[in-house]
Amino acid sequence: MKIITNLSAAILALAVPIGPAIAQDEAPTAPAAEPKISLRSDVMAIAISIDDQGHATTTLAQPEEFTPGTKLSFGMNYSNTGSEAATNVTGTSPINPAVRLAPDADPALVVSVDGGGTFGTLETRSVETKPEGTRAATHADVTHVRWTIASIAPGESGRIAFPVIIR
Repeated sequence: MKIITNLSAAILALAVPIGPAIAQDEAPTAPAAEPKISLRSDVMAIAISIDDQGHATTTLAQPEEFTPGTKLSFGMNYSNTGSEAATNVTGTSPINPAVRLAPDADPALVVSVDGGGTFGTLETRSVETKPEGTRAATHADVTHVRWTIASIAPGESGRIAFPVIIR
């Protein structure tokens, strides 16, 4: 299978922290007591191995090749180094046109199929077609994923992610 050479640069560009990705519903009450959120995006290869008993194990690793059909995990690593909890931390992750949302992505993901103009679950999205009018959106139509973390306690960190497949 042909290796996509310029795809590695495009995908690794997603590993740059997202700009203003934080929105909170409450302003801090005092400058000394506030959340301090850091975000770092990453791209990991999804590897599935089967043991002798037929049990599957999924692991994440640094991608070595970017070939069509390779499954990747687009992730956002977050941490709160502040002294107060952060609530309703929301961000939007654009989907590189070289990939599509994987069919096994969580159906509860909030997505856009119109370049980030409107959001909802995939089952509620539609795309315009000519001359038919509209059709139900598919995983391949997703242009953005929006995520919200309800609360991040001081000192807490974690990772949220969604799977994609190289086109």
